[in-house]
Amino acid sequence: MNHPLIIHGHLLLAATLVLFVNLGESSPLLQGKSFPHMTSDVNEVSGKSFDYIIVGGGTVGCSLAATLSEKFSVLVVERGGSPYGNPLVASKMYYGFSLLQTDEFSSVAQSFISKDGVMGHRGRVLGGSSAVNGGFYSRASDDFVEKVGWDKELVKEAYEWVEFKIVSKPELTMWQSVVEFGLLEAGFLPYNGFSWEHIEGTKIGGTIFDEFGIRHTSADLLAAGNPGNITVLLTATVRNIIFYSNGERNETTTRGIQFIKSDGSSNQTFEAYLNQPDNSSSWGEVILSAGALGSPQILMLSGIGPKKHLQNFSIPVVLNLKGVGREMKDNPAIALLADTKPEYRLPDTPQVAGIAKDFKFIVQGGTVPISFNATRMPIAIKLAFPESKGKLKLNSTDPRQNPSVQFNYLAKEKDMEGCTEMVQVLERVTKSDSVALFLKTVPQNNLMSNPDELRNFCKKNVRTYYHYHGGCTVGSVVDKDYKVYGVKGLRVIDGSTFLESPGTNPMATVLMLGRYQGIKILRERQNASISTSQEYP
Repeated sequence: MNHPLIIHGHLLLAATLVLFVNLGESSPLLQGKSFPHMTSDVNEVSGKSFDYIIVGGGTVGCSLAATLSEKFSVLVVERGGSPYGNPLVASKMYYGFSLLQTDEFSSVAQSFISKDGVMGHRGRVLGGSSAVNGGFYSRASDDFVEKVGWDKELVKEAYEWVEFKIVSKPELTMWQSVVEFGLLEAGFLPYNGFSWEHIEGTKIGGTIFDEFGIRHTSADLLAAGNPGNITVLLTATVRNIIFYSNGERNETTTRGIQFIKSDGSSNQTFEAYLNQPDNSSSWGEVILSAGALGSPQILMLSGIGPKKHLQNFSIPVVLNLKGVGREMKDNPAIALLADTKPEYRLPDTPQVAGIAKDFKFIVQGGTVPISFNATRMPIAIKLAFPESKGKLKLNSTDPRQNPSVQFNYLAKEKDMEGCTEMVQVLERVTKSDSVALFLKTVPQNNLMSNPDELRNFCKKNVRTYYHYHGGCTVGSVVDKDYKVYGVKGLRVIDGSTFLESPGTNPMATVLMLGRYQGIKILRERQNASISTSQEYP
């Protein structure tokens, strides 16, 4: 039997690879910049010491590593491989295909099913979720920045640093223009055109796909650091953090990490350490940037978390920190299909967003593959500030396995009421004249108006927007400087620290956060050095 659409896919793949070769000189990695040393050989790192060890080379980890490398040696430990040379990551025409090809140990996305029964994915590649997501870039609102207590000017500088290096202004595809008009018809006003900002109405956001359709993940930011100070260990999974306990001062200090190979071939443990200079005030840190599922999981595997839960897995308790794994949230989402049947179209990433009054709903549309020869055109809406929250727990002591997570979607009545309203809003967009004209369908009246129908629809069709957060929240697990309570030399810097998801898509803010906190740490070290030199001239 002939498979013309699959053959067509192979032709696209060949064309993509040719495009990579032809556009190689346009890559920021090749414009007079060298890239850090990357290796999958654990023996190259085992037993060595660094000023900083960053666990997770994802959206935060790479921008953080690039910043800290300006002054210090940095080890980045990434459980996945390199994104470079992989068209499923790099090419916009293969957006979404990486989520169709998942396996236990090596795929660039790792799938999981929450205890709510909702399928999710985690990035498992250098660049993290920025290597597998839709690439939509939009800053957090001013209210969010003020609420979390960040320095507004430094936030702005950090956003601009990211934007200059990897973010582009998109040229709207035909479908994205149709979605844009559909949002305006549905009442997402005013029209704001292109904007970095998170503002009410309909806007075009930034994208990490360039004009040639090539994705620029956070991994590209590593070239902006001091490459001689960065070592990237790929396909290695951190098992736990190594601590030193000083009984006399009742003090627990971070000394390094233990890690294993990610491929499941061996459980042999290797170690890397923090440098220990004579002046103890200048010690570096282990920084967890493993995401909303990964960072609380590693803390628990290291003995930091709810005591009873750790004892269930015979994990020695270093610190009974009950907030680890709590405050887990995901933005409940609903998607309606604009098209009537699947067919093959080129995948299309979201470039336009409709943002409701008070930011409570956010709507985007795209074209996503459902197989290797068929796509669908969903328009999705998310509830921006859900009240429902859940927990993360360990499934096993193997760090390569997903932890158990339950988000309790729509458990709070306010969230359910928000969902029923979301369905009605979404129907106005999908049944708009603009969408109907483009798809040659007949506009229909709202299909659901009965409250019970709407509630049942929400219960059956709630899904993820992939914006999970929490598990190591500020004020519960880490302080305002992202230092873990009760332990020296350990921070968590990633989306697990958020009490709510910022902006249309948290990617921009998480990219910014790595740069922002990196600069703050450099300043903190500089001030400590000045203070020490004054004390001991």
